[in-house]
Amino acid sequence: MATLPKLISASDESGELCVYDSDSRPKVKHRSQAREILDVFLPAGYPHTVTPDYTPYQIYDSLQAFSSTIAGLLSSRAVLQGFGVGDAASSATAAVLLTVLQESTGRLATILFAHRLGQAIEPECKFYRFLADIFNDSAMILDVLNPLLPGPARVAALCASGVLRALCGVSGMSAKASLSAHFARSGNLAELNAKDGSQETVISLLGMLTGSVFVRFVHSPLAVWLWTLTLIGIHLWTNYQAVRSVQMRTLNKQRATLVYTEFLHRGTVLRPEQVATREHILRWKAPKIDFAREHPAKDEINTSDLVISQHVQYVFAQGKGRRKIYLKKGATTVDAIEAWLVALEGPRSVVNEEFWKALASAGWDLETGAMETGPAVRILVE
Repeated sequence: MATLPKLISASDESGELCVYDSDSRPKVKHRSQAREILDVFLPAGYPHTVTPDYTPYQIYDSLQAFSSTIAGLLSSRAVLQGFGVGDAASSATAAVLLTVLQESTGRLATILFAHRLGQAIEPECKFYRFLADIFNDSAMILDVLNPLLPGPARVAALCASGVLRALCGVSGMSAKASLSAHFARSGNLAELNAKDGSQETVISLLGMLTGSVFVRFVHSPLAVWLWTLTLIGIHLWTNYQAVRSVQMRTLNKQRATLVYTEFLHRGTVLRPEQVATREHILRWKAPKIDFAREHPAKDEINTSDLVISQHVQYVFAQGKGRRKIYLKKGATTVDAIEAWLVALEGPRSVVNEEFWKALASAGWDLETGAMETGPAVRILVE
């Protein structure tokens, strides 16, 4: 007689297991209390539903947010002093007008920054994520300096700090969205962002509680400057470590150059985690090559250029000391990467089917474009 099937166990993505006995009675194996608390702040199914670099990034990101919150309280007190809090000669109307001026300049800067550099943020998200905190820390230094400045200079410093904070907001949030998309590996981007918000809330609360002790005991200008600079130093270091820990799988100009150079010299394809250790965050001397951002000028592309590029999806043009790449209409991400590699004076024969297979096997994403950092210009050749 055939054995009838029976229910053995059930589990959810968070790891909670339910075992059924011979009479199909469920017995749930509960997780530890610590794990229950962590689940409030971590994506369901962690660590299996996120990339391996999610954990180190979040640890450093939490530390940088903690130090930034404390430094922010010190700078906020300085701003209030700059607005005239505690000064009988100051008026609430003047403070409101200064706030309006600061907010207005900041919002205008946001619009301009998003227009000029918005398309570069996703390909270079690590750079812009770190740059955002440089903007923020520069704004805090201006805030602390504010009470020491005379009237007109004080207004200029307030506007400058407002601009820097606005740039921090658009740069940081845009880069963070790109990083979140990288971390989410199970279609859980929305939940990952929600849990990230929970983590930030707790860290900010802890930072404000600790910062409230600082502002009670740190009063002298020397002490304020020493603590502000110390906290900013910790903030920048932890943020740098956070960005360094990210192992992006898309190929931008720098990562493609690192991978290709290693392949030419040693015949091996670096994996994303290996490239992450060699990648520069702020200082990378890019070759004098770029993708076209405007339509070709008259005689910029000649007939010989088009003849050479008949069988590929890109055309090279030389101008003003730089080599310019024009992608043809219908060019794919692989075509853009190939154009960059060939423009590096590499042998075109090396960029073959085996090379692309080796890249895919190493874990590189060849579908998502990250080479172009400006308006995508395409040319049609007949």
